[in-house]
Amino acid sequence: MEVTLAAFQISGGVILFLFALTMIFGEGKPASEKGMIKDYRHVTIFPVAIPSIASPGAIMAVVLLTDNHIYTIKEQLITTALVFFVVMITMVILLGANTVQKRIGAYGITVISTVMGLILASYAVQSILTGVRDFFAMTH
Repeated sequence: MEVTLAAFQISGGVILFLFALTMIFGEGKPASEKGMIKDYRHVTIFPVAIPSIASPGAIMAVVLLTDNHIYTIKEQLITTALVFFVVMITMVILLGANTVQKRIGAYGITVISTVMGLILASYAVQSILTGVRDFFAMTH
């Protein structure tokens, strides 16, 4: 298929930008769709966490840092431990999110969501710009 990492960065950036727009300007799901949800314990959306952990760049970094021909087993174990550490920190933050939500209330969540949407939009645009730059650097 010959899809480059730059193409993944650009497409990931566009998708993240669309998520960011819904965070900044309004609700992500229409009211009719929300009414169909019966059990909210099984509804999870982490638009910032998941792309940051498992973005194409992060996946490529782990793949490159665990190359058997370049890195020793010890270095690969260090990479694995660091990835596990980041996932554990993220888990603790996400598990504590409900407590934070109860303390700051609905208005606080709206403000934080808007600010995080702006940060996510900036991250998305940076991902697109980096992908475009890398694409043109490969063609020269």
